[in-house]
Amino acid sequence: MSYKIGVDVGGTFTDVCLFDQDTKEVSVHKLPSTPSDPSEAIADGIMQIMEQNGITAESVVYLAHGTTVATNATLERKGCRTGIITTRGFGDLIELARQTRPSLYDVQVDKPVPIIYKRFRKEVDERLLYNGEVLKSIDREEVERVVDELKALGVVSYAVCLLHAYINPVHEKIIAEVIKKRHPEAYVSISSDVLPEYREYERMSTTALNSYIGPIVGRYATMFKKRVRDMGMNLTPYINQSNGGLMSIETTFDHPIRTALSGPAAGVSGANYIAAASGVKNFITFDMGGTSTDVCLIENNSPRQTTTKAIADFPVRVPMTDVTAVGAGGGSIAWVDSGGMLKVGPESAGAVPGPIAYSKGGTLPTVTDANVVLHRLNPEYILGGRMKIDEKSALEAIEEQLAKPLGMSALDAARGIIAVVNSNMARAIRIVSVERGYDPREFVLMAFGGAGALHAASVVKELGIRRVMIPSNPGILCAIGLLASDIRSDYVRTSILKFEEDNLEVMNQTLEDLVAEGMRWLEKENIPEKQRVIVKRADMRYLGQNFELSIEITDDRIDANTIAGIHRQFNLEHKREYGYCRENAVIQVVNFRVTALGRVSTIRLKEHPFGGKDPSAAVIGRRSVYFEESGGFAPTEIYDRDRLGCGNVINGPAVIEEMCATALIPPGYTAEVDKYLNIMIACPDAHGR
Repeated sequence: MSYKIGVDVGGTFTDVCLFDQDTKEVSVHKLPSTPSDPSEAIADGIMQIMEQNGITAESVVYLAHGTTVATNATLERKGCRTGIITTRGFGDLIELARQTRPSLYDVQVDKPVPIIYKRFRKEVDERLLYNGEVLKSIDREEVERVVDELKALGVVSYAVCLLHAYINPVHEKIIAEVIKKRHPEAYVSISSDVLPEYREYERMSTTALNSYIGPIVGRYATMFKKRVRDMGMNLTPYINQSNGGLMSIETTFDHPIRTALSGPAAGVSGANYIAAASGVKNFITFDMGGTSTDVCLIENNSPRQTTTKAIADFPVRVPMTDVTAVGAGGGSIAWVDSGGMLKVGPESAGAVPGPIAYSKGGTLPTVTDANVVLHRLNPEYILGGRMKIDEKSALEAIEEQLAKPLGMSALDAARGIIAVVNSNMARAIRIVSVERGYDPREFVLMAFGGAGALHAASVVKELGIRRVMIPSNPGILCAIGLLASDIRSDYVRTSILKFEEDNLEVMNQTLEDLVAEGMRWLEKENIPEKQRVIVKRADMRYLGQNFELSIEITDDRIDANTIAGIHRQFNLEHKREYGYCRENAVIQVVNFRVTALGRVSTIRLKEHPFGGKDPSAAVIGRRSVYFEESGGFAPTEIYDRDRLGCGNVINGPAVIEEMCATALIPPGYTAEVDKYLNIMIACPDAHGR
């Protein structure tokens, strides 16, 4: 017997998924996160799920997990003391940033405080031209003096970012050599390794963040690896990246910035895997957890990728799954602003103290508390009975802190909390769909996370979406996604030139070099040749523009026919994204990108035989639940999801409970269970047609 384990660390809960490779059975476990040391909950969760299933550590052959360590260290400004070494005259670039203001119409808004203060920024007198030619050679003695000064200031990490180093890294490598000689225990990042791409501010910001969090992520990865070995597992654990792929612990040490926002990316990977197996190609992920809701649009089972995300308002220009997050989760706190308006989030009660109903010291009403008061969430217990719920305290808090100041009943205040948070989440879905040229009504909403299935039916009503898909074990889909992800590494090289036949030799050579680099990495990761996949793309724009679209290159080499086909594809993408195209305009390439994928042996979903339409065997109770469609509380049957079978049809109103999530089926909605035990909800037409 052999098993795979995926672990996702969230702001409120840590989710563990165990997959039996022989029986194709999936076991899940959920426990509170330990923010002070995330690896503690990870280790506890792994040990508990192994004990529950009676397996030994030796039988676990694969372990992957998503981590929030990099993101939290940045958001909380708890990174390491880092020094920057850059070209003379560019020391303040990380603070000057771009001319754009954080808020266009508010001149009082300040830019974020730099993560590296001025006294830790040093300049060296060297210069490269735009084409990489050395204009002024670097002085090694000057570099030694600068490193000694930073070391004396207590710097433990270095970020090296020189002008035009993405074309020629020679001077950055000299600085790195000097640092390793004069300060061997320090952590070092050079921009030509972290991000060999033009745009100086973004390259410096990304490199600085990589060094800022490097020692912290390194210590965490080392501790995690040790815990794995102490449990008796003889394997190399993988960590999820922001691009939805996995990388080994060893790669994490060099590129910790790639782990930022890795949790949401794992959810998208899991959702895409299950949707593809179920024949759903176009959908929007709706991952509502305890702290936030993450949404991502997927077309033809290809999640959108981006390199324009930011963490704590600092740009991080590495490939990431294009997830849009909003501070709306089960733990989001409801409050009344100075104008007497009800607001929800973005502050969250998190795992500690958590919602009031959890009886862990929480005193502020949350979305979860509102769901408990409306009986949408079990008012007695959750997590299969392992966590008791205090409905009385939740109701009293909503009454005192919200209802009385707003001059309404506690019930109406609870309804208001749900309405506000649903509106916030619908706005996030419009951002990834309507604002990017997509009609959300043409997509299925894939709802998961601990609270996604509870809110999905109400959210789609605002958007006109007709179908909702709730996968099996939705509360731990991010953990499942870790078992369905590929090993992945991304490579980029700036090469600004016209996309024309005159430049074929340069373009093909650039791609060949990147492909060779990717293949070397796959070999280093011990990926068999038949499981290696290379994906090539080009960042392109019309001549004179300042923003690019990424277009895939499917041919082995670029030739005249390839150029014509990519021209057409670029025009189509530009028209969809911006509403117009210029068919005869000159197209310019800015960057070439290569993604190296290692197709690991993924999980296989178990198909279940048709068991009939009657779901009565799964009914476990009945309670009054508030539905807007009913105008009040309505008698509602409660179903145990573990007892539902393929083909079962449920007509709303209904509540479907399982260990890790609760699904709400309002009146007028119909749910059917498919062969993979996904719940497919058919929604009434939002416009009454």
